[in-house]
Amino acid sequence: MSQLHASSEKIAEAVDFKGLIHKTAPYSVDDVRQLERLLATPTLPEVRQEFLALQREATSGGKPPQPLLARLGVGLYLLGHPREAERALAGVSGDAVAAFYHGLALSALDRHAEAESRFAEAAKLGYDKVESTMRRAGELRADAKLDEAEAMLRSVVNEGARRAEYSYQMGCIRADRGDTYGAVEYFERAVDMDPRHSRALFRLAFENATRGNDAEAIRLYEQALSRPPIHLGALVNLGLMYEDEQNYRAAAFCFRRVLEVDPMNERARLYLKDIEAASDMYYDEDAVRDAAKMEAILSRPISDFELSVRSRNCLEAMNVLTLGDLTQVTEEELLNGRNFGETSLREVRELLGAHGLRVGQNVGMPRMREPLFAPASLSPQEQAVNLMPLSDLNLSVRARKCMSRLGLTTLGDLIQKTPDELLGSRNFGVTSLNEIRAKLAEMNLKLRNE
Repeated sequence: MSQLHASSEKIAEAVDFKGLIHKTAPYSVDDVRQLERLLATPTLPEVRQEFLALQREATSGGKPPQPLLARLGVGLYLLGHPREAERALAGVSGDAVAAFYHGLALSALDRHAEAESRFAEAAKLGYDKVESTMRRAGELRADAKLDEAEAMLRSVVNEGARRAEYSYQMGCIRADRGDTYGAVEYFERAVDMDPRHSRALFRLAFENATRGNDAEAIRLYEQALSRPPIHLGALVNLGLMYEDEQNYRAAAFCFRRVLEVDPMNERARLYLKDIEAASDMYYDEDAVRDAAKMEAILSRPISDFELSVRSRNCLEAMNVLTLGDLTQVTEEELLNGRNFGETSLREVRELLGAHGLRVGQNVGMPRMREPLFAPASLSPQEQAVNLMPLSDLNLSVRARKCMSRLGLTTLGDLIQKTPDELLGSRNFGVTSLNEIRAKLAEMNLKLRNE
């Protein structure tokens, strides 16, 4: 049995998902969070099958009970079927969680006035008032009521400003008013608070793609798909970017996945048809599915796991936020962190080991691609230097993440950048710039224009 499969079985054993899906009591917020975690685990298709069985039960004849409709509706929404979810949840009353997820389903169907009303009802029934208010503001914004939406958001600023959803909604308002830079700042703040906030990740990915930052856009789109429900827009755009990179197998996987969720999606159908028409295309669905599973694991935030307070605080201080980040650092770098000792290192080893990973494994990132700079006019020795992976420089975690954000993978890529271009990257400051300069000086190299 593979370590990945064994890890998935541990998750299945930890949560009685059949009992959870078929429970008679109304879903609590914690129940829904458990479902989200299960549905984000690609190796648990049994969860999806269980909801399909629940759907058959609800349509087998007679009027289904409201608790069954509530469970079914929430599950269908998380599975990415808002239309079917709306139908189920429309028949439920007096249930705060069902009302909130009915609002989400209506929002996905662009029925914003109805969604706003449902979120208001959810708050009256006891759902998180701040979250409900922020979602109501989002529906008002979608109906072009920007001033009213901002006023509603600011009515919960004291508590809301500490939440990713608040920053996301404020970012949307800034974007709708034409303030792109202000919007991006809010979206980045939302992702800093919640690294899996799919809508904020989607907006950031779109902005990066618009500016030609394809590597960062792809990373953000991939990260946006780590939490259910599937963001179909992210999946389509990611497929198109894969296709631009001639990664046809991954592109086809994205379009097939869209059609699984939305069989009537004509864009995905046409794009898939174009790819399949390519005579030299070979589609290894299993290989791409395995890669997607690993991407989902790597993007899981550290906060999802039970680590000691000391370990969590140390990792956060080092800007190590996901399992993928942990595979990008060495044990020596971790031990050099303030207050990070052998006990914390053992915790990290056990956490990664449970997912078939290890510290310093360098899984997944940087993505393998053609180097940005490798001119044939250089001598073999010069080309070897320019093709040297940046991972060989032993950069700090912050500097290494900035290199990845800029899509730089080799030394040649780096020396084509000016200091100003590097300083323009988020979280890249003078300290990181001086670190880069010192590393290059050791090799008698400089940044462009220096």
